[in-house]
Amino acid sequence: MGTRHNFIIAIDGFSSCGKSTLAKALAKKLKFAFIDSGAMYRAVTLYFLRHNIELNNQEAVESALQNIHIDFVPNAVRTEIHLNDEDVSEEIRQMYISDKVSEVSALKAVRKAMVAQQQKLGSRRNIIMDGRDIGTTVFPDADLKIFMTADPKVRAARRYLELTEKGEDVTLDEVVENLANRDHIDSTRAESPLRQAEDAIVLDNSNMTPQQQLQFVEQEYVKVKALRAAQD
Repeated sequence: MGTRHNFIIAIDGFSSCGKSTLAKALAKKLKFAFIDSGAMYRAVTLYFLRHNIELNNQEAVESALQNIHIDFVPNAVRTEIHLNDEDVSEEIRQMYISDKVSEVSALKAVRKAMVAQQQKLGSRRNIIMDGRDIGTTVFPDADLKIFMTADPKVRAARRYLELTEKGEDVTLDEVVENLANRDHIDSTRAESPLRQAEDAIVLDNSNMTPQQQLQFVEQEYVKVKALRAAQD
């Protein structure tokens, strides 16, 4: 652990496994800061689309990244994600962002910039961060690592329900295709691919309620905290 005194929980896993939902609930229960790394990549994707940044133009990508400032701003209801001081919490959840985010996330320059921001965010506070490479790349020394997975059909149904409840005009087939495509890109990209850390605890939540998932991770947290206290 070195001299680090804060506690870091890393939650990784596939798209639409409920990582953010679990992370938010856990952060609230433990009074930790929640950092949604996926939202950061979505914000970058939004900026790139708005400014017509060609993903194969490295100079344009690197130049754009210099102008991107992402922050998490808590309000009475939730934590907003701000892109250059604009609240983009709703916009980044649109399907057109979902269709491009894995491509943007696969770029080395993008990952390098976001990992630096994420590590800075987690340097002093007790945090919970969810994403694809938190336990492997961003915080390989995280105190507790959870790797979430679920049956692809269950994940697609959850995502479809989430989108249609927000009034998005999307078909279940489109969601299935989007998730399959994102899984493939996330798992096969050269830079920080999605993979389970060796010391991560697997949480398959195909048949679990949010409450059961929260209890599962809370129990693991209590174990690790007790072990850490015994070592100090």
